[in-house]
Amino acid sequence: MMSASSSLDFYQHGLRRMRGRDPQEQHRTATSLELFFDLTFVTAFGIAGSELAHGIEVGHYGPAIISFAIACLSIIWAWANYAWLASAFDNDDWLFRSLTLVQMAGVIVLAVGIPMMFASIDHGAVLDANVMVAGYIVMRVALIGQWMRVARHDPRHRVAARGNAIGVGIAQLGWTSFLFLPLPLVPALCCLAVFWVIDFSAPLLAERVARAHGESGIPWHAHHLAERYSLMSIIALGECIVGTLAAAQSISQGSNWNFESIVVVAAGVLISFSLWWAYFQLPSGPVLRLRRDKAAAWIFGHIALFTSIAAIGAGLHIIGYAYDPEAATDPVVVIVALAIPVFVFMVVITLLLTWLLGAPMFTWAHLPTFLMPLAAAGFSQLGVPVWACLLVLLCSPLTVIIVYELGYWRKLAVSLDKVLGQPAG
Repeated sequence: MMSASSSLDFYQHGLRRMRGRDPQEQHRTATSLELFFDLTFVTAFGIAGSELAHGIEVGHYGPAIISFAIACLSIIWAWANYAWLASAFDNDDWLFRSLTLVQMAGVIVLAVGIPMMFASIDHGAVLDANVMVAGYIVMRVALIGQWMRVARHDPRHRVAARGNAIGVGIAQLGWTSFLFLPLPLVPALCCLAVFWVIDFSAPLLAERVARAHGESGIPWHAHHLAERYSLMSIIALGECIVGTLAAAQSISQGSNWNFESIVVVAAGVLISFSLWWAYFQLPSGPVLRLRRDKAAAWIFGHIALFTSIAAIGAGLHIIGYAYDPEAATDPVVVIVALAIPVFVFMVVITLLLTWLLGAPMFTWAHLPTFLMPLAAAGFSQLGVPVWACLLVLLCSPLTVIIVYELGYWRKLAVSLDKVLGQPAG
């Protein structure tokens, strides 16, 4: 039976002090608010992927790829900052919920501005990222407010909280300049690079300064964060399913269903499923719980990982253009657009696994994992049909599954035991 105090805890959302949570808290899982927050990013990923697919369809490869990279960096970094703050300091009071709502509104504004940013880079004139930047600023101002609450309420983490708030604020001064200083494309992209360096380095510098002042560091929860990142990977993989569905619709309208089109759609679904299988080999929670020093590289590795997954979704969408008489997209472009992000995903997932386990996680049996995307691209140059090239490409993630199930899991288990036997980082 629920006690009176626990009943109050369940229903009451009045203002509470925003203090660090126990990083060893038992049964810590993602909250319904965090899951709701994540849903707003589905829209942003979807728009970015659709714009990339369209840009490649019309042959504007460079502008489309640059725009997609900017969009994904904005989306993923905004999400990551909230995820780490919430893991350490979520108190679920009405103000925390309200500021989360503000950040969700910012994500929606950012998503609305993605097509305009793509178009401006495509035209090569003045970078039109005003709407995106406005949405980003909305999110980051709310984030600064959350960090200032921590600085006020939690003396144990005051220096780190102030450092994060100051770092985010400095970066926002740069982002805000885009609203008042319309810059030509090249100078604007250079400024973006500087702002990203500031944004990425802010939490690392804040943590270092905090430790120099005797603080223990942000008390994020390893298993909770591992779950949050795994859920975000599923959201990104959802775009692969959406891309497959878009391809299926184009195929059904263009050439009706036959053996070839069925193989194409089945390959898209199997690629998505295989990527999911490969991702969940990562022992993120257990390792990060003992080796918190591995978190920074793990975070930045996931930026590349999520971006590659979203790009795979766009690549699957492009498959439909190969069967659309009006689009008439070159089959070579279709396969290359899918092979490159699959190759990147497999490289990043291998590096992350190696980083977490502290030993090279690669055998000769894994060679097809990296060779098959290159082979698929090469076969498309020779005129091999799209469906056959997709089957070759599918062998890349499938190799990981087959090698794992044939006994490679034992090596992973031994390596994980060694890591877990090491002293906490």
